[in-house]
Amino acid sequence: MQKQLENIGNYFSLVKIHHTLFSLPFAMIGLFLAFKETGSVISLRDLLLVILCVLFARNAAMAFNRYADVRFDSKNPRTAARELPRNIISRQAALAFIIINALLFMGAAWFLNLLCFLLSPVALLVVLGYSLTKRFTSLSHVFLGLGLALAPIGAYIAVTAHFDILPLLFSFSVIFWVAGFDIIYAMQDTAFDKSEQLKSLPVFLGSKNALLLSIVFHVISVGFLVTAGLIGPFGKIYWSGMAIYTALIIYQHILVKPNDLSKVNLAFFTLNGIASVIYACFVIADLYL
Repeated sequence: MQKQLENIGNYFSLVKIHHTLFSLPFAMIGLFLAFKETGSVISLRDLLLVILCVLFARNAAMAFNRYADVRFDSKNPRTAARELPRNIISRQAALAFIIINALLFMGAAWFLNLLCFLLSPVALLVVLGYSLTKRFTSLSHVFLGLGLALAPIGAYIAVTAHFDILPLLFSFSVIFWVAGFDIIYAMQDTAFDKSEQLKSLPVFLGSKNALLLSIVFHVISVGFLVTAGLIGPFGKIYWSGMAIYTALIIYQHILVKPNDLSKVNLAFFTLNGIASVIYACFVIADLYL
């Protein structure tokens, strides 16, 4: 029993299961916005299926990232202790995990509606394809943002079976929010990426300019959320959440400096995770209160 729990724990560690926190809050925004706009009763079935879709798609994407990058991860001191470089999980087992989660994602999408199912291979292509982008473009951070940006519009489609401008604004915000903080995270590997001829904005622009671009991306991200607040059915609760969210985004840029990356993990995971959860709670509260 203990061995089985350890094996499960290894897979949770492989995909950094707690990082699901980045995509799930915005998926919940898209879902509850759809419930509200259609006048539907909140469906626990749809809620569970959307959560499963987010979980399975992210598991497949993260495991594929580890699978595709095992050669680089084994050379990088920061990542050499990961499960695949140490063979705690074999490449064959990781590939099987990717395939199973991809199929489970498509299955969950089928139970939502036909449009979700038809779009599920496209979603998988985006979220898995990100892992290869740093081999040929410095804009890999934007591709990562695009992958996570599928969450709010996908959750909205799960209920409505159509696109709309408001969830798209949330998705556009996610693109620049994620790209902005991924630039900060990538600054840890600038020297290694240069040595392996991998591309990133810190490599292309240098740490100082990349950090400035990260700020620009986050300003754009907040701008999309402000636009959503202005055209959507929102009030004071929404804007209170926006204020807290914006303050936390600003704070992460105070923490990280080009010559001091000691607080990258605090800025990358803790602040962004807290910001997204708080913002989602305020948005949903505004919709229903």
